[in-house]
Amino acid sequence: MTQLFAEHLFAGFGVFLLLVMAYDHYVAICKPLYYLVIMRQRVCVVLLVLSWVGGFLHSVIQLNTISWLPFCGPNVIDHYTCDMYPLLELVCTDTYIIGILVLANGGLICTAVFLLLLASYGVILHSLKNLSQEGRWKALQTCGSHITVAVCFFVPCIFMDVRPAKTFPIDKSVSVLYTVITPMLNPLIYSLRNSELTNAMKKLWRRNIISHIK
Repeated sequence: MTQLFAEHLFAGFGVFLLLVMAYDHYVAICKPLYYLVIMRQRVCVVLLVLSWVGGFLHSVIQLNTISWLPFCGPNVIDHYTCDMYPLLELVCTDTYIIGILVLANGGLICTAVFLLLLASYGVILHSLKNLSQEGRWKALQTCGSHITVAVCFFVPCIFMDVRPAKTFPIDKSVSVLYTVITPMLNPLIYSLRNSELTNAMKKLWRRNIISHIK
């Protein structure tokens, strides 16, 4: 239960944080002159706290949904973590209603937030027509890393949660993608926006090519 709580706490926080980052990008691109006024420190702290509260409530609901169920028979699951659907297979009672509750709390949240992200970027892309060519390129660079992370996280998450309460052999590989691979790629993806880091990588690449030629 501790593992289940921690997994959904951080996953839920990550979901809401990506939504907050989309709002931050919207303000930065569509209302640049008011950015420091709108996204002042107090607002940033409130948004961060709300993300943690959303992840906590999501995790508590998931935990409360399954903790009182009767478990019987084997205590081994074909999964890397004690996630909801693998645990439901160990329950010795009908889990149809429980599966619907899990779908509503997990899958629908992922889907709704992902659709909100797409809608926000639709608004941002629509506003780019009023910017110069250089401004459009900077805006796309700002959004590109966030969109990449969001797709890498939400597509596997939706695949895992938006379906009936049943597990498949591919679930283990998909779970590794959005719980391990995507968080590992996040620093690299966001670092590519840093011009100093990008220039350093280009210089290193040129030096390697020159040394091989010599």
